[in-house]
This record gives sequence, C-alpha cells and structure tokens, in this order.
Amino acid sequence: MPEIQWQKSSFSTEGNECVELARSNESILIRESDTPHSVIAATPEKLRALILGIKSGEFDHLA
Repeated sequence: MPEIQWQKSSFSTEGNECVELARSNESILIRESDTPHSVIAATPEKLRALILGIKSGEFDHLA
C-alpha cells in the first residue's frame, strides 16, 4: 500500500494547528495535524457539501 501524502494549506503556519487532506481510493481523508492518528474519510461530494455549509454559516449556531 502506498504511503498517504498529506497536504495542508499554503496559508498554514509551521506549527501543528492545521487541517490536512489526502486522497485514498474514492475518499478524501481529513485530519488535524496535532492529532494525526484521528482520521475521518468523506467522499468528495460530502466534503464539498460540508465546505459549502461552513461557508454559508450553516453551522454557526454550534460555535
């Protein structure tokens, strides 16, 4: 199995406070850089829906 290639935003700092993404088969893997063993997987469509929901303020009431 090939090693997973994690990518973080170019806006991220050098510290361990970043969301990282990787592709694995049909899924997009997501993890927090300070807890790299906690990984969630989503389809590209589900991740897109989550990002659009965040941008539209759909989850603001949870903050």
